[in-house]
Amino acid sequence: MIRKNPRGDLPRIHPSAFVDPTAILCGLVIVEENVFIGPYAVIRADEMAADGHIEPTVIGAHSNIQDGVVIHSKSGSAVTIGQRTSIAHRAIVHGPCRVGNGVFIGFNSVLFNCTVDDGCVVRYNAVVDGCHLPPGFYVPSTRRIGPDTDLASLPQVSPDATGFSEDVARTNNELVQGYKSIQNEF
Repeated sequence: MIRKNPRGDLPRIHPSAFVDPTAILCGLVIVEENVFIGPYAVIRADEMAADGHIEPTVIGAHSNIQDGVVIHSKSGSAVTIGQRTSIAHRAIVHGPCRVGNGVFIGFNSVLFNCTVDDGCVVRYNAVVDGCHLPPGFYVPSTRRIGPDTDLASLPQVSPDATGFSEDVARTNNELVQGYKSIQNEF
């Protein structure tokens, strides 16, 4: 469902993107080319700052927002998802938040008030809150990363993890084409 926010902003979706009919996109959401947005995802840019301003929520080209993902933002702050980035099933991305290019965010993970730079991998059930994760860092499953975390304790992304992330992005890009070809059949 595509709908306006109370201020009247309507999502802008590139014609080459696929948005599942069960997904909800509300407000100042920008979806770039060849993006896959899966079943029951919710992407809302509807909360305003005290002065009525809203920054956009941008989903970068060739990225995928999988089943049940929630992307929202506090008080009109920005959420930016980079290109070729995968946000896996039931993850929550709550702004203010910036996720770079070629990032993988695992199942049920939570990002809030943070920056996750290019090439990072955040595995399932992890939390990244109130910090800046530099490029190429690997967050193991169930780990909580916050402003007091010693980032030197985190490993760099391995070639295997990078390959996995790239495969997920590629697979979901193929889903865009497949679902676009049959979208008028359901």
